[in-house]
Amino acid sequence: MNFFVRTLKQIVILLVVALFCASCSSVPSVSNNPWQVIELPTTANIQDIAFTDDRDRGWLVGSDSTILETTDGGKTWEPRNLSLGDQKYRFTGVSFAGSEGWITGEPAILLHTTDGGKSWTRISLSNKLPGAPNTILALGPNSAEMTTNVGAIYRTQDAGQNWKAMVQEAVGVVRNISRSEDGKYVAVSAKGNFYSTWEPGQEAWVSHNRNSSRRVENMGFAQDGRLWMVARGGQLQFSDPEKHDEWQEAQYPEISTSWGLLDLAYRTPEEIWVTGGSGNLLRSPDGGKTWEKDREMENIPSNLYKIKFVTPDRGFIIGQRGVLLKYEGSSSAA
Repeated sequence: MNFFVRTLKQIVILLVVALFCASCSSVPSVSNNPWQVIELPTTANIQDIAFTDDRDRGWLVGSDSTILETTDGGKTWEPRNLSLGDQKYRFTGVSFAGSEGWITGEPAILLHTTDGGKSWTRISLSNKLPGAPNTILALGPNSAEMTTNVGAIYRTQDAGQNWKAMVQEAVGVVRNISRSEDGKYVAVSAKGNFYSTWEPGQEAWVSHNRNSSRRVENMGFAQDGRLWMVARGGQLQFSDPEKHDEWQEAQYPEISTSWGLLDLAYRTPEEIWVTGGSGNLLRSPDGGKTWEKDREMENIPSNLYKIKFVTPDRGFIIGQRGVLLKYEGSSSAA
């Protein structure tokens, strides 16, 4: 009996070891880490980043009425107080076209500048606006496109004095919303159980059921116009290049871990970076066929929930509690 018990214990230990080893990541490491941690003078959650036509001047916005400015390309940041009263705002979006810029936030607020941010004007918004301003895209002189957190889309061509509704009805509370370069949108529902698409000329959003049992976390557009989707459990999927309403087989860039994927961005037409929970950062040099892991970022105590490349040689990753990473150079296979 004692022999049987000892043998059983040994089998259990071997099984535990095997399971532990199976949970270890087998994804190869990037040869060079191109990301630098930037110290910010805040622990607020940053939501968005944008730069003026001057490459060195940029803006970060976030919770607790946080607005930060850089004049050295993002190496250092300083807080800016716009004297908005005692109300605390969660700034959600910032965008510039040349020296003209916009900031959105909630409770409903819209700010506008025409001098690169030296001065800002508050733009009045209608009390009938569905939802709170969520994202903003500067389109040119006096022109911008704004979305709300319930999927309404509006455009102005007179510096925010008047807005034209682009869709007849809002889509409902959204988890996130993304815009393609040619003006198409994709929005993920708050619970991640369906997504909706809209393109110029359509009167309403078109709803789509998710194509698996996994909750959708985020969606966006690839540089060739097709959609990408990240879902719970580290799942990544791309739509068919020829039929954008059909999906290719799901892949798992790091199948052996439990960290979720949160955002995706293209640095070049072939190089993709994917962020996730607990400092998870993955890179594909070949459009998603193979993956590498940036292990130098694993010790960052933050979920990396937004990645944005301003240009191929300038990118930023936003994390929780004032975490910001700056792209400093190409990895070996870029």
